[in-house]
Amino acid sequence: MGECRIGVYVCNCGTNIAKVVDCDAVARAAQALSGVVVARSYKYTCSTPGQETIVKDIQELGLDRVVVAACSPRMHEPTFRRALQTAGINPYFLEMANIREQCSWVHSDPRAATEKAVDLMRAAVRRVVWHEPLEKRYVDMCRTTLVLGGGIAGLTAALEIAEAGKPVVLVEKRDRLGGNVARVDLTAPYLDSARDMLRDRMEQVRKHPMIQVLLESELEALEGYVGNFKAHIRTKEGPFDTPAGAVVVCTGYQEFDASRVEHYGYGRLPNVITSFELEQMLRQGRLLTREGKPPRCVALIHCVGSRSPEYHSYCSRVCCMTALKYGHEIKSALPRCYVYDLYIDMHAFGKGCEDFYRRTAEMKTMFLMYEKGDLPRIEPAGDGDGGGMLIRIHEKLSGEDIEVPADLVVLMVGMEPREDAARVARLVNISQDKDGWFIESHPKLDPVATTTDGIFIAGACQAPKGIPGSVAQASAASARILAKLAHEKIEVDAVFAEVDDNLCSGCRMCNELCPYTAIEYDATRKRSQVISALCKACGCCVAACPSGAIKGRHFTDRQITAQIEGVLEWASSQG
Repeated sequence: MGECRIGVYVCNCGTNIAKVVDCDAVARAAQALSGVVVARSYKYTCSTPGQETIVKDIQELGLDRVVVAACSPRMHEPTFRRALQTAGINPYFLEMANIREQCSWVHSDPRAATEKAVDLMRAAVRRVVWHEPLEKRYVDMCRTTLVLGGGIAGLTAALEIAEAGKPVVLVEKRDRLGGNVARVDLTAPYLDSARDMLRDRMEQVRKHPMIQVLLESELEALEGYVGNFKAHIRTKEGPFDTPAGAVVVCTGYQEFDASRVEHYGYGRLPNVITSFELEQMLRQGRLLTREGKPPRCVALIHCVGSRSPEYHSYCSRVCCMTALKYGHEIKSALPRCYVYDLYIDMHAFGKGCEDFYRRTAEMKTMFLMYEKGDLPRIEPAGDGDGGGMLIRIHEKLSGEDIEVPADLVVLMVGMEPREDAARVARLVNISQDKDGWFIESHPKLDPVATTTDGIFIAGACQAPKGIPGSVAQASAASARILAKLAHEKIEVDAVFAEVDDNLCSGCRMCNELCPYTAIEYDATRKRSQVISALCKACGCCVAACPSGAIKGRHFTDRQITAQIEGVLEWASSQG
């Protein structure tokens, strides 16, 4: 291999790196390395002027390799690869050294952090010499989208894609569309009718010529990769197969089982009900106790199953506003009824929610705050206590122990992942977090994509959220899919694993280990092969192959060895 002409660019990242690492010193150390033609320290290398500097140096100085010492490659590797491509060299002749997350953010000693940054930079310089020119590949894009779930998110995704003239197959497990929103009477904070909102959207979906709705149906298997999936669906009429270019998972959530919180007496005390049972009463226009009488005192208890280390530590987000909504609806139906709102914290975020909280207080709802670890106790009322039950609560703001009479207690049950969430995750090859929600590609920068290309998530299957958030995510997922569908072919990353047929023994160990099911066994050739469009270059198969038959493109043994040698070079020079 001839002498490379390398440019090294050390990003200050404002003060994120420069406040701990001496970036100028790192650049000077780089300039002294063999093969380095130019080394610069710049305040924001990822900025347009920073990228233009790299492009100019490549063209004027004849650089054929570039090292950027900056933040995580996850943040800006695509940015710098585009800069190399603009300058006319292969984008994979780039190597990034992470001197922010792995250096400046985790160290406080400037001298030691600078030495480490130099080591990381040196390792990148040693590695980039062995980079190979890689070319991206392209695969055909099927025009059909598969939407799993017929709730508000699924309906929105299906409509938006269909309105763009693309075919959609919508799969709903139940015998009707609407999901959990179909069980709701009014929506907070404006008290709009959920029924009217859904009716219009469901009618549009049913009548749309580009949408095929499959009720009482379930996904049985999903094969293939982005642009070329094949879905096997079980319907009430029998098996149904369809190709799909992309999949949107909108399977929603299920309500927490209130009987698990035994001291609230759900299932034991007849007039302790859940929020969804109250919704059913409100939809029917009859608010009565089990004895058939209008309640005189109604208590709403927040965070049942949420914000608790025993059940779910997360907040279900919609319960506070829903409880305020009940205060309005109960007062409207029974003006003389007393409403008590027992809460840990009042989460009134979102447009119009703070005003809604104020209006609820003006309607004489009594708010009582309790500690997260000191839950209210419900017991049958004694003679002369009034009401059918008595709620004992240590009120946090006043510091007093209070007894609240109640004819009806409503438990604001939280959201939790559906029972079949793990099965769905396996079918579409996506991950779940510790609570069981589906994991997005990036919580801030890519909240609707997943680590499997072509699989998107939207709505409350990803995390607890209300209708606006679900609709927004569904629209975002639809936009991402339509962007792909705008092209006849889609780009597949050039970084993936390859199997050398001459070395492969056909042991199939890699088939079992691959977390992306990207390796299949060819029974005719008795060899394994990698589906490059599915491969994420994680390296599991490369490390595990007993024959050494698998190579990770852009992560070859020679490249990794050179990187290790670069890190250890200073230490070895010290004896």
